[in-house]
Amino acid sequence: MSEELTEAGGKTRLYVPGDLGAGMAVALDEGQAHYLLHVLRAKSGNLVSLFNGRDGEWLAEIAQVHKRGVTGVCRKQTQKQAEVPDIWLVFAPVKKTPADYLVQKAAELGASLLQPVFTRRTIVTRINQERMLANAIEAAEQSGRLSVPQVREGVSFDKLLAAWPKERRLYFCDEGGDAKPLADTLRGTTGPAAILTGPEGGFDPAERAALRALPFVTPATLGPRILRADTAALAALTIWQSVAGDWN
Repeated sequence: MSEELTEAGGKTRLYVPGDLGAGMAVALDEGQAHYLLHVLRAKSGNLVSLFNGRDGEWLAEIAQVHKRGVTGVCRKQTQKQAEVPDIWLVFAPVKKTPADYLVQKAAELGASLLQPVFTRRTIVTRINQERMLANAIEAAEQSGRLSVPQVREGVSFDKLLAAWPKERRLYFCDEGGDAKPLADTLRGTTGPAAILTGPEGGFDPAERAALRALPFVTPATLGPRILRADTAALAALTIWQSVAGDWN
């Protein structure tokens, strides 16, 4: 077999939805085929790493090259499946470019699920779920994680709380009041969790009151400075990972 394909000094990794296993043939989609054939100039015999979020990572040999398609055959498992911690990021959508950045970095930071929520002060009125998923997949491929975060459709603030799974602790990033630092609220905690961050204008007072009244919600602060919406989400994820996630 030929040497591995490389990009910026590292191996090429692609997410595929199908099953992976020794000797299994995997048909890559049109976009992946174009990337391999026309960007990386791949040929039969080259190697590429594949993962699907279930079967670990596999080194696959490009066995068939067609005009608009590529088939790889799994040769060797290089990593067993390892799940990221069970942490959701619930966030009010922000404008296009920051939203792309937020999704990419949240995937890199290990979020297991991304849930947009429309609050009273949210400026963005709709999201592109397909675009969000594409950004999450790209980030997973580049960061080395073996799964892609689940990307959900946007929901209203009221519907989010009404359907919330009560066993999942929700850490509400509150800009005011008597909230303790997020790191302090996380120490010694276990179990499923989620982080909630607001829009550019912050949460409406009625929303803050509604959150603070719920038994599964813990208000927390991210420090003495007011952070941009996208910065707050990523800062909160970083704190969670360093205290209660897979960074400690």
